[in-house]
Amino acid sequence: MLPRGVYGPQEDSLLLRDALERETVGTGTAVLDVGSGSGFLALAAARRGARVTAVDRTHRAVLTTRLNAVLAGLRVEAVRGDLLAPTAGRRFHLILSNPPYVPAPDAGLPDGGAARAWDAGHDGRLLIDRLCDGAAGSLRPGGVLLLVHSALCGVPATLERLERAGLPAEVTDRRSVPFGPVLTSRRQWLMDRGLIAPGDDKEELVIIRAERTA
Repeated sequence: MLPRGVYGPQEDSLLLRDALERETVGTGTAVLDVGSGSGFLALAAARRGARVTAVDRTHRAVLTTRLNAVLAGLRVEAVRGDLLAPTAGRRFHLILSNPPYVPAPDAGLPDGGAARAWDAGHDGRLLIDRLCDGAAGSLRPGGVLLLVHSALCGVPATLERLERAGLPAEVTDRRSVPFGPVLTSRRQWLMDRGLIAPGDDKEELVIIRAERTA
């Protein structure tokens, strides 16, 4: 089920799902899905027996995740809140996140509307940076963060921020995809900011895997 205004599975979701499939997940694995949208990734983890908590900042997404879990006969705890805040004090074996990461003309996060699922400030990092800074405190020793975002946000910046937070990280997957409607509509703005060159019509998606080693 995918109601209007809820982010559904797209290329970034599929890329992150593929990365999830390579991780050791089973009964007893505690998984946190940050920015769950329709619950696509949360359900993928739950199908493998994981104990899954899904977080999203919109009521509609949380309700959609809950309903899709019921329809699939799976157990997922879905809660509304801001990134890692709803699960403060808890520790997970695996954190998945497909956060809003699209560079946008507006400096702040949208107050409402569909753009809440993708816009994240001028550099696309308003949520990525906070997630990088806080993830270590939500992981068990040996726990893993799997994060997907566009290379337009700056891959080195993510790797460096995770390293500073005590989470050595690497890029494990890359996929080039055609611009969708949002990036196409912002082509001139992206060129003006030096994020793309004239003639660019594809963006690179990356999976970043970070591990808490201690």
